[in-house]
Amino acid sequence: MKAIIILGSRNPEGQTASAADALAQGIVAAGGEVSRVFLTERSIERCRQCESNGWGLCRSEGRCIIEDDLAGIVDQIRGADVAVLATPVYFGDLCESLRAFLDRLRRICRHDAGKTGIAGKPAVGICVAGGGGGGAPNCCLSLERVLATTGFAVVDVVPVRRQNREMKRQVLQVVGRWLAKADALQ
Repeated sequence: MKAIIILGSRNPEGQTASAADALAQGIVAAGGEVSRVFLTERSIERCRQCESNGWGLCRSEGRCIIEDDLAGIVDQIRGADVAVLATPVYFGDLCESLRAFLDRLRRICRHDAGKTGIAGKPAVGICVAGGGGGGAPNCCLSLERVLATTGFAVVDVVPVRRQNREMKRQVLQVVGRWLAKADALQ
């Protein structure tokens, strides 16, 4: 089983990366493979809403006209068995890098060509809140809605707070082991 973890975090040693690493450890322990993409290290522009109707090639061809790293990351997702999207929580919502990525991904997935290899693919969300942590549940709701709109089969969304981080790392390891089992993805 191959998993790709898309991280919206800027800090590879931070709380979001640590939570994603716990899930990855579970996948690897169960015999799976994991690759990671840090969106802040990639070039991902925001949607331009190309035409006067707010759409463009995304709607008519299932691809984006912007030449940046989006297409390559989408290809990596298509080549994986499961997608994991991890975000730090800012203002009770997704971080800006993941939001920009998902805004464009869901647009290309409105067309059948864009849905290929994504529609029905199992996905897990991880939302990690620092500070008081109160925004994690709202962020999970937002992430789940966007993933469902994109066509992923959302199998879990895990809220993590600074205060429960160690316990949730254990939960995420279990989720990773579960994902690596073929019957979990059926």
